[in-house]
Amino acid sequence: MASSQRTAEAQLAGLDIACYRAPNPGRLTLDGTNSWIVGRDPAYLIDPGPAVDRHTARLAAAVAERGGLGAILLTHDHHDHSESASALGEQLGAPIAATRGDVDVVLGDGSQIGPLTAYATPGHAPDHLAYVVGEVCFTGDAVLGAGSVFVDNAPGALAAYLDALARLRRLDVRLGAPGHGAPIADLQSKLTEYIEHRLERERRLVAALEAGLSTREELLDRVWADVPAALRDVALVVLDAHLGKLRDEGRLPTRLANL
Repeated sequence: MASSQRTAEAQLAGLDIACYRAPNPGRLTLDGTNSWIVGRDPAYLIDPGPAVDRHTARLAAAVAERGGLGAILLTHDHHDHSESASALGEQLGAPIAATRGDVDVVLGDGSQIGPLTAYATPGHAPDHLAYVVGEVCFTGDAVLGAGSVFVDNAPGALAAYLDALARLRRLDVRLGAPGHGAPIADLQSKLTEYIEHRLERERRLVAALEAGLSTREELLDRVWADVPAALRDVALVVLDAHLGKLRDEGRLPTRLANL
């Protein structure tokens, strides 16, 4: 374990924040989905994760030790983060708070719930929120503990995602508690890294377009050559998000208007 990870874990523990990782490893979930419990009397649960009995039992026991649950908060409604929310909320007598869906509390940008403030961070999903308490940001799938993030190809998604990262960087947040992967000891540096990663992909994409490449497969081979074969389908969606941003900005060559 890297020293920075140990430092981040110790700092979060000192702030009475605990991570419980669901046993759902996969190509997009890394080692599993992180569920975070904040504070006590009452505690707040961020992303209860998949409906895996041993995982939800651990969460229920941890919440009981902390004096009960004030609310379940979702960063977004992808099933690996939200599947157990309804049953767990009913079991623990706690409201569910999120941007959309069958929830008890509808949150928006700037909403406060308990000690946490919600910030709209679309890109990975249109309903995505990050939550901030003090110097800690629960980033969900906007920023991961390892690797980069899947960005949806919905209209405006990539531009909105870059804006969201820049906004988080302007906040006084130091520690990152991501939806997957290890805690982030220097969130400011990680946010800068994420922004630069996307802009570098964009620069390489523009260069490939200027070199005459014209199909999605050619562009993917040139610009996303480092992506494992198992993630090629995901990378194609992110490629489309980048192409959409260039199209919206009038920077996509006219010969590729229908790409």
